[in-house]
Amino acid sequence: MPKKEKPKGKHAAVRSPEQSRRVRRRLTIRGVLSFFILLTLIRAAFTRQFENIFVCVLSLVLFCVPMLIERSLDIDIPPVMEGIIYCFIFAAEILGEINSFYTLIPGWDTMLHTMNGFLVAAVGFSLVDLFNRSERFSFKLSPLFLAIVAFCFSMTVGVLWEFFEFGMDQFFGTDMQKDFLVSAINSVTLNPDGLNSVVHLPVESLVVNGQDWMQFPGGYIDIGLIDTMKDLMVNFIGAVVFSVIGFFYVKTRGKGKLAASLIPIVLDPSEEKEKENSADGEPNGEVSRLTAQNDEKE
Repeated sequence: MPKKEKPKGKHAAVRSPEQSRRVRRRLTIRGVLSFFILLTLIRAAFTRQFENIFVCVLSLVLFCVPMLIERSLDIDIPPVMEGIIYCFIFAAEILGEINSFYTLIPGWDTMLHTMNGFLVAAVGFSLVDLFNRSERFSFKLSPLFLAIVAFCFSMTVGVLWEFFEFGMDQFFGTDMQKDFLVSAINSVTLNPDGLNSVVHLPVESLVVNGQDWMQFPGGYIDIGLIDTMKDLMVNFIGAVVFSVIGFFYVKTRGKGKLAASLIPIVLDPSEEKEKENSADGEPNGEVSRLTAQNDEKE
């Protein structure tokens, strides 16, 4: 009787049909977006736009981060979460920076900052929840505390990003803090009596270096304050939304389908080993049975 061939690879024997479908979905999303990034990179190389080439290479590197995190932390990132991460990177770097969606499409930056607050809250929640469920750590956190930590983590990352944007604008002459047109000024500085009383002054005429700014760009330009506060507010909204979702997810311990599709799970090495042994048990048992029969014949 011919021997059954043993499945090759660690996960070949233990991978279920559902896991195979999840892997195919991941590879499809990552592959399609990577293809468009490569096309953008080739276009940038022909036009000698070296900054865009760097952005494309950076995007491809960022695409490898979820896979590296899974392997290093021994966790499984849900396909929905991983797909959102890939789409976020593509929308921010390729569409936003290279194809100028930040300026061409109103609200593009606001949408990404809202999504960023949601994603970072999910990452912060996942990290703490992984520690909370690990047997190597003795402390156990309540669902409310987990939600608060996720919210604070998201807001901290949002503030640090705004610091980065301000630093780039100040020291490298970029315009990451996008400008807003101001049609009126409310200030106590304009009070002629020096009192702490607000003076409301509409901007009706504005000439800068001999150019009438009321015709173009259309008024007084705010250089980043409004954009920064708007970004932090939408980051706040995204953080609150996921913190609430995460709270009820832990409260009911995994019954929420939405949160389950966004929160990584810990892979138990002992369970994986048992699955692998059970999958290898049938061919090994067949070999043992044949060996015993040969011994009886001899």
